[in-house]
Amino acid sequence: MNSNITKSGKDLRIIFMGTPDFAVASLKALVDNGYNVVAVVTAPDKPAGRGMQLQESAVKQFAVANDLPVLQPEKLRNPEFTEQLKSYQADLQVVVAFRMLPEIVWNMPPMGTLNVHGSLLPQYRGAAPINWAVINGDKYTGVTTFLLQHEIDTGNILLQEKMPITDEDTAGTVHDKMMVLGAETLLKTVDGLAGGTITAKPQEAFINEATLRHAPKIFTETCRINWNNPVETVYNFIRGLSPYPAAYGELQDKTFKVFKASKELVHHEEAIGSFHTDGKNYLKFACIDGFIHILELQLQGKKRLAILDFLRGFRF
Repeated sequence: MNSNITKSGKDLRIIFMGTPDFAVASLKALVDNGYNVVAVVTAPDKPAGRGMQLQESAVKQFAVANDLPVLQPEKLRNPEFTEQLKSYQADLQVVVAFRMLPEIVWNMPPMGTLNVHGSLLPQYRGAAPINWAVINGDKYTGVTTFLLQHEIDTGNILLQEKMPITDEDTAGTVHDKMMVLGAETLLKTVDGLAGGTITAKPQEAFINEATLRHAPKIFTETCRINWNNPVETVYNFIRGLSPYPAAYGELQDKTFKVFKASKELVHHEEAIGSFHTDGKNYLKFACIDGFIHILELQLQGKKRLAILDFLRGFRF
């Protein structure tokens, strides 16, 4: 990696790659602060909604609104795409919430390709780092910028910034805070790379815990609540999957998703997994050491409701 190309991050020719809202914050930070984004790569438009209308990614919408050239390759190894990419003569590529890149793409610019990842690597390598940090009850997480290499999320680390996870945080609130922190960290990283003030360090230098936790993709079956767990475990599980894809359970043979809950630690003799309600004010489920109170839920095929509104309309 040649870090002596320029002394200012704003002189670099940058190609940005990303798709969802999380990535928009980083792209916006680059554009708003005068960095030279020469092109944007994002996912192809996809049909969605009732009318199956073609939907543009959040990143594409922002790029078009800001007159940035947009590339939407179906296949990243396509020679036509790689030649187009090369034509922009980027010094650096930035990846935020995008798909895996082949080496022909990530190795193209002289300064390499940097990724913004939602964890303190090497912890939580994988697709869902925010969800798993909350599910596991971690008290803090953070953002890592690193250089891409062959194995996913294993490249040399450039910068890390920590942030707390409160007991009330959900995956959604952590996502929103991390989106801002990620954008700030990205700008520091680009400036540091341009000025030669950042040295990339192997991830092995950051391993200070015996156990590395992973962040695999979350599937529907991952989201089923196991009431046989302690209250704290179930509470963290619900927070870590809220608002999406959302933890779920069963109530009178109907599936429901939980978006908000509270915990009650108490000794009881109730059957694990049984539900208890006065029909007006509360609905709670028994765990091994207490109860989880459901505060916001969505019955299958129905609207998302606060518990008082739900109890007014549900017949037990």
